Amino acid sequence: MKNRILRYYRGFSFVGLAVAALLFAASVTPSLLPRHYVTQGLLSGFALAVGYGLGVVMVWCYQFFELPSPSRGVEYFSKRITTVLVAATFLVCLRNMTFWQNSIRKLMEMPDLETAYPFRAALIAIVFGAVLIAAARTLIACGMFLFRRINRYVPPRVAVATSGLLVGFITLFLVNGVVARGLLALADSVSLRADELIEEGMEMPTDPLACGSEESLVQWDSIGRQGKKFLTDGPTSQSIAELWGAIKTSQPPEQQPIRVYVGMRSRDSEQERAELALQELKRVGAFDRSVLIVATPTGTGWLDPSAVDTLEYLHAGDTAIVATQYSYLPSWITILVDPQRSIRSARHLFREVYDHWTTLPKDSRPRLYLFGLSLGALGSEQSADIYTILEDPIQGAVWSGPPFPSSQWANMTESRQAGSPAWLPKFQDGRLLRFTGRLNSLDVDRPWGKIRNVYLQHASDPMVFFRSDLWRRQPEWLTDRRGPDVSPYLVWYPIVTALQIAFDLPMATTVPLGYGHNYSPQGYLNAWIAVTDPDAWDSADNQQLIDTVMKRFAESDD
Repeated sequence: MKNRILRYYRGFSFVGLAVAALLFAASVTPSLLPRHYVTQGLLSGFALAVGYGLGVVMVWCYQFFELPSPSRGVEYFSKRITTVLVAATFLVCLRNMTFWQNSIRKLMEMPDLETAYPFRAALIAIVFGAVLIAAARTLIACGMFLFRRINRYVPPRVAVATSGLLVGFITLFLVNGVVARGLLALADSVSLRADELIEEGMEMPTDPLACGSEESLVQWDSIGRQGKKFLTDGPTSQSIAELWGAIKTSQPPEQQPIRVYVGMRSRDSEQERAELALQELKRVGAFDRSVLIVATPTGTGWLDPSAVDTLEYLHAGDTAIVATQYSYLPSWITILVDPQRSIRSARHLFREVYDHWTTLPKDSRPRLYLFGLSLGALGSEQSADIYTILEDPIQGAVWSGPPFPSSQWANMTESRQAGSPAWLPKFQDGRLLRFTGRLNSLDVDRPWGKIRNVYLQHASDPMVFFRSDLWRRQPEWLTDRRGPDVSPYLVWYPIVTALQIAFDLPMATTVPLGYGHNYSPQGYLNAWIAVTDPDAWDSADNQQLIDTVMKRFAESDD
């Protein structure tokens, strides 16, 4: 047993360990979001394993090309010099880990950490990295075992190729067919149960004109948890009247905002859910309102109260918002599994609503807008075919946190004006589309066209700025002047930065409002004012509205 352990230990590659330590050191530098030491440990462990694999591949390539080996003396001194340099880099980075984490937290108005627990993170990283490396070495050992057996009957090169393909195929089958499906099934089961939960105080509406009531075409029990929250947690006509009474001498007529939501269990198909949503809109008189929003929710079916509540207060309740659920998985999982879900659902709903809207008199129908956050933005931005709406255009859209698979957002960003940064682009003359961030950059005094579209995005949002080629190419949002909420100590490293931003994705909403993937009422208010251009609203009253919305959030948390 002892000899076996010694052979295993001596089988480690010195170059592999050196590269692993360097990648670990790079992995503790800041990324877009602050990290808990457990998350940091898992990220660094992954970086360790990847670094070791790179080092081993480098050695294999060196040997494959039969390059001359260094002399014993050169090897002796080079190993010791390398060990000292790598160890020093390792320790310096660990020492700076708390400082780097606080450099992000300061920008996000979070309290400083006394310590980021670097040694706890290092311990987790070493254990996790060792497990990953052991798994990889086991696969290599299996490959060598197969090679020796196959080599008895075929030439060595054929044996190497055959054994490698067999091990690779079996590994992919186990990872994709067993592990990934098992984890996805678990996530699906947990998310489904969460979607079916009924929170305390969440009761069926009694107003006959409310969606989900006894008179509604949408059965209450068929609506998921997020849909029920959307239908029951919005501002009331009374709270809207109180806000307007506090800021205006003359108030608009008191109206209860209309909200329509169709859950996944309400109908079997996306088309049927869209048709049901339209029928419910007609039943509750949504087309008699001034503003109609076709909203696409996030993967869980959630609609951000910061967006929808703000809009309803802004227009004194003279609004209608409709949405259909297409998933109950978190957006970052749905993106990996089937990002087309949101697009299909959004297209069906928009087509139903738009086709009916175009039959109404232009002087009396509501103004029609689109809205989507995160995966909802991906679906919403592709729901309205430009060639379909050219003859009878809608009025605009607000899209927040557009996720990285969004081709439309990417095309607009790449076509930005020269000199404008990738995290806050300027597109053409700004008459059709504008971008804004945590600070209002919409330049409302400039003229708009007939359609007003706004992208709301934070420079610190990993859901927006992750890229599949981040491992090999420095992103433009780091080559240009960086955003105000991005750490000045964030440096791009090949492979490592891609891992960092990928680990940021599940944590994108763990930061305060106004940062990461958490969009604030202030940002939405600026966007809605620019897009919907309300007549009776004075921008001097913005803070009063923001305070009202934030007070509601605090009360709902209690």
